Amino acid sequence: MKTTIAVITAVLLVGSITSFASAEGVPDWVKNNAGWWADGIISESEFIQGVQFLIKEGVIVIPPTTVSEEKSQSVPDWVKNNAGWWADGTITDKEFVNGIQHLIKTGVISVSAEAKSSDSSNSSTTDPKIASLEVELEKCADIKKAYERLNCEKAAKHEIESYVIITNGQSFNAGPLTYYWTGLGTEGNSFEITESGQAILSLRILAFNTSTENISMMCTGPAVCNYDVWNGDKAFKYSGMDFTNGQIVVKPSTSEIFNMLFGPNIGYGGTTFEYDASKEYYFRISEPYGKVSIPLGLP
Repeated sequence: MKTTIAVITAVLLVGSITSFASAEGVPDWVKNNAGWWADGIISESEFIQGVQFLIKEGVIVIPPTTVSEEKSQSVPDWVKNNAGWWADGTITDKEFVNGIQHLIKTGVISVSAEAKSSDSSNSSTTDPKIASLEVELEKCADIKKAYERLNCEKAAKHEIESYVIITNGQSFNAGPLTYYWTGLGTEGNSFEITESGQAILSLRILAFNTSTENISMMCTGPAVCNYDVWNGDKAFKYSGMDFTNGQIVVKPSTSEIFNMLFGPNIGYGGTTFEYDASKEYYFRISEPYGKVSIPLGLP
């Protein structure tokens, strides 16, 4: 069984109210990370805490599930086996989601009524640009072929989110790429200290290519990655990210959005993210074509 990046991100694999079957697609690293829990790399409590945190933040949304009167205190072996089988492609997305729903039903995982919906949007139709982009998104529904319709919706949703991030975010130039960040508390950006004392930092960044050539952002592994978090004394490597094959290619006059998570050490040159309130933290970009540090303003 493959064991790749992540610890808390190993639970970024659950599902949504629309199910994976109709989702835009799950990054390969998310599915591979299911093997970490199955292989015992992370504990049962870390798995549960991670699921609860991601549900609370709206990263994952589960279908409505009724909690049974017969509650359990631990995760059944079959659910853990499912994690490994799902990572290896032996069982379907739906079968694995059923396991997560079982944990909620039996009270192993508690879901707050305040959990955010994945359908919520940061956009506002009072903005004429957003309204125009949403009209384009609605037109995708008229496309008969499923594959073409999904591609149309994916592109339209990306345009909407990119516009929101660029409009509301702060820009940081690194050569041909301009990076935009909307700050903590916005979609995909959060900081938390877990009950076990582990600091968890999630970042969602947009990169816009201002040049006339394709530009590659490189991150082939924790030990070899042009992106990290720096506190003035120590660099922290990621615990999870969604670079495909170690790079993200940004075409001219287009943007790409990427996520990175900093937390427990995942090995392969990784580091455990540590928080010291007396220090200033920066998301550091060190590409051959440009360097910049984004102040994170951690509390």
